Amino acid sequence: MAVFPNNILQQVQTYQRSGLGLLLNLCCHIATANTKFKDFDKIQANLGSSVTFDLPPRFTTTAGLVAAFEPAAQRVLQLVADQANNTSFAVTSQQRIFNLEKGEEDYMRVFGKSAIAQLANKVESNIALNWISGVTSQLDGTTNVYSGPFRFFGDGMTQITSYQQLAQAVMLFKNFGAVAEGMKVYLPDSIIPAIVGSGLNQFVPQRNDEIAMSWEVGDFGTPLVHYYQSNLMPIHVSGNTGVLGQTLTVVSTNDPTGQNVTQITVSGATANDLNAIFAGDMLQFKDGVAGKPNMRYLTFIGNAVSANPVQFRAVSNAAADGAGNVTINLLAGTSPSGLNWAGGANQNLNNPIMPGMQLLTFPSHRAGGILGDDAMYIAMPQLPEQSPYDTANEYDPDTHASLRLTYGSLFGQN
Repeated sequence: MAVFPNNILQQVQTYQRSGLGLLLNLCCHIATANTKFKDFDKIQANLGSSVTFDLPPRFTTTAGLVAAFEPAAQRVLQLVADQANNTSFAVTSQQRIFNLEKGEEDYMRVFGKSAIAQLANKVESNIALNWISGVTSQLDGTTNVYSGPFRFFGDGMTQITSYQQLAQAVMLFKNFGAVAEGMKVYLPDSIIPAIVGSGLNQFVPQRNDEIAMSWEVGDFGTPLVHYYQSNLMPIHVSGNTGVLGQTLTVVSTNDPTGQNVTQITVSGATANDLNAIFAGDMLQFKDGVAGKPNMRYLTFIGNAVSANPVQFRAVSNAAADGAGNVTINLLAGTSPSGLNWAGGANQNLNNPIMPGMQLLTFPSHRAGGILGDDAMYIAMPQLPEQSPYDTANEYDPDTHASLRLTYGSLFGQN
């Protein structure tokens, strides 16, 4: 029988690099945004945290050769730098020398790479909130209701699962009026497999060879439309009228002249429902209501009747009273994004809003977006040095976010 000696052996557990990659997200907004005003703080004589830029002027046309002069107005929009985020961590001197900085096994780089990825993707998610007008200012707490689309293009309810639905959405976007090139569509990545699958069922050999290899929607259309996918597209949570799919009936507006409509009062909600309407909820005028005309938007230029049903966004929460009536706040009719049927350059409705018209409500959903040309501006002014601490300003090569790294020790602290 063998005899085993009573050996005393030491076990040393080491912490080895795995070589695993980061679970990165699909970041497309920062990389495709217009950076013309990225460093607007360097523009001579521009003071403050915002920059103003011009929008194309709008006019009306009258019949005949007798001029009917109208005022010329310079339309402006502001880009405000009011968002900031940081990722930070601290270590003791002992942790730094014994655990983190070990020659070739410098683990501070691993921490840094993960921290930068977290920060950049947080910025990307914040930019994507524009699609549901969900960006809240960190300076004054207000929500930017002018950001993002002021209407859906489509029926707002049906999940997009095919190339034909994409083409329909782009058609409606262009039907209202769109720039001639550079159109971009941003889609949730969760709907891409169904869209590509629908395309593979069609007899389009060249296109299908490409999408089958990449399993991406690709670019198509005239002019060429670029499609992007992201897993960071925001979710809009609807009020109870949308969750329940209630049809609301128009009672009145605050301005019968139709020029400065800021409120629409409707009936048909659940009585005393405090959560009837949430800010960002979309509503659409229903077609085929007896005795009422179908509502359509006018084209942005030319004021012709478009194919787009009239949809609008609630800009604040609204509760229902004991009779189920709700007063919905919306953008002013004097704004190009509001509802206006009073004539002039800002008119965008083919009919006045009448009592008895009906509104469709929409459930909670993950947003997508269509962008014309380079109309999504982003500003990332370079942050100042933090002397006496070491500071570096760089762009993240993966997400294109502008970042500042500050590194240093607290005097007299570990």
